[in-house]
Amino acid sequence: MTKFPTQRLALCAAIPLLAMAAPAQAQSVIGSGVPASLNGNSQERSIDFAEQVPASSALIILTENAELPDVAGLSVAERNSVAAAIAAADFKGKQGQSLMLRGIGERPLIMIVGAARPDDKSPDWRAAAGSAVQNLMKEETELAIVGAPDPAAMAEAALGLALGQYRFDRYQYDVEKNPASQKIIIAGTGAGEAQMLWDNRQKHLAEGVRFVRDLQSEPANALYPQSFVERTRAAFAGIANVRIEILDEAAMRKLNMGAIVGVGQGSPRGSRMMIVSYRGASGPPLALVGKGITFDTGGISIKPNKGMWAMKADMSGAAAVMGTALSLAKSRAPVNVVAVAALAENMPGANAQRPGDVVRTYGGKTIEILSTDAEGRLVLADAVQYVADRYKPFALVDIATLTGSVGRALGDQYAGLFAREDAVADQLLNAAAESGEHLWRLPLHPAYAKAVRSDIADVKNSGVTDAPGASAGAHFIGYFIDESLPWAHLDIAGVDWNSSSRPLSPKGASGFGVRLLDQLARDWKAE
Repeated sequence: MTKFPTQRLALCAAIPLLAMAAPAQAQSVIGSGVPASLNGNSQERSIDFAEQVPASSALIILTENAELPDVAGLSVAERNSVAAAIAAADFKGKQGQSLMLRGIGERPLIMIVGAARPDDKSPDWRAAAGSAVQNLMKEETELAIVGAPDPAAMAEAALGLALGQYRFDRYQYDVEKNPASQKIIIAGTGAGEAQMLWDNRQKHLAEGVRFVRDLQSEPANALYPQSFVERTRAAFAGIANVRIEILDEAAMRKLNMGAIVGVGQGSPRGSRMMIVSYRGASGPPLALVGKGITFDTGGISIKPNKGMWAMKADMSGAAAVMGTALSLAKSRAPVNVVAVAALAENMPGANAQRPGDVVRTYGGKTIEILSTDAEGRLVLADAVQYVADRYKPFALVDIATLTGSVGRALGDQYAGLFAREDAVADQLLNAAAESGEHLWRLPLHPAYAKAVRSDIADVKNSGVTDAPGASAGAHFIGYFIDESLPWAHLDIAGVDWNSSSRPLSPKGASGFGVRLLDQLARDWKAE
């Protein structure tokens, strides 16, 4: 008992010393403060065009039927051997078919790849080239592709190569060998014209898609609202006719953007709204607005752990509109677009918004929060009102990984399309057919609109029982868009991430939306 007072005095004396020894900046660091990697992705194959086939290259022959096309680079004996192999394998030149041959002549290999699509549609040179390069990822040799019949087809094949060989491996440290990086040559008559088509458009379209895939693939400790802004700003550096506007939380509060700020208030990483305008033509712009939840835990309405890792890609819509603007601006497309990324991190912090809260939006309309896990529609509510008011677009398209229900309805082959007007839906469906990124129109029935109305606010963000989930989400966003403004909503929750490889998209981030919206912007002009 006599020792206790002494021990207590010693402990009390030590407390100030412990406090002094603590690092002064320890609590000011968000995250670990240690970057997971300082590397970039591994080097890929460069793409060139030539009239002649190099003698030492592995040869990839694209074909749309069982007949070997009349291509250079094969001797008579080699051609006869390849034709015999095609016949023996019952190869028909259909999309998805390939035939690998070795030991013919001096070439390391000869690969025959089908490009014929079903239903007598025109051959898909993109998919054929993309699947070929994926099958040869570890083939340590230069590749030459032949068989694309004209410069346009050659440029399309180049796009397939650029998209098909994409990889995100910057965080892989302990690997024995990187994939092959020898160049690819697309050979054929009209190589110079094909090079121009590639340089003027397809190359930039590929860059836009790959930019989106990089953003989707980054872990949330590397990609958050401010770093999204920084990386996107860097991507647009030096590009003509581009204007960038950034709204931080202080600016958004002054504008009464309670919905987007509310979503991010539980995170130490502040929300942002990024607006990129590209003016390549006169007249009002086409507005493209994307959901940018850089990580979605569900907030207070927290998600289960299983599959939560995939919520790093809940910013896919925001990435898609920025990738689209990047493609259009770099290719100097004759269009006028404004792309908006509504960025927030949805975390269950001590300051997080709660179920039952009510928030006021930019336009003054109010939202009752019934689930903090229905957050994407909240950030879009402020974004669509702001861009419509400040930029006066002739039409508006929003794109978001909004609902799980759209994936259950359509699977992983189609994104959901909602539109009030048939003419607007037709614009999107035509762009989908041209670009190869598929949409399926879902009902925006007026009866479902009543289901999103709130008892104490204008609308509620969840708790809807009288409407399909994807339709309710579309109606919620539509509530904040004037009926006089042509509008479409794209729900891409089923197509943003691939569970297995596809010809134009290896396993992982798909970059969905860039090809579709790039085509839409070129085709849809203000009247």
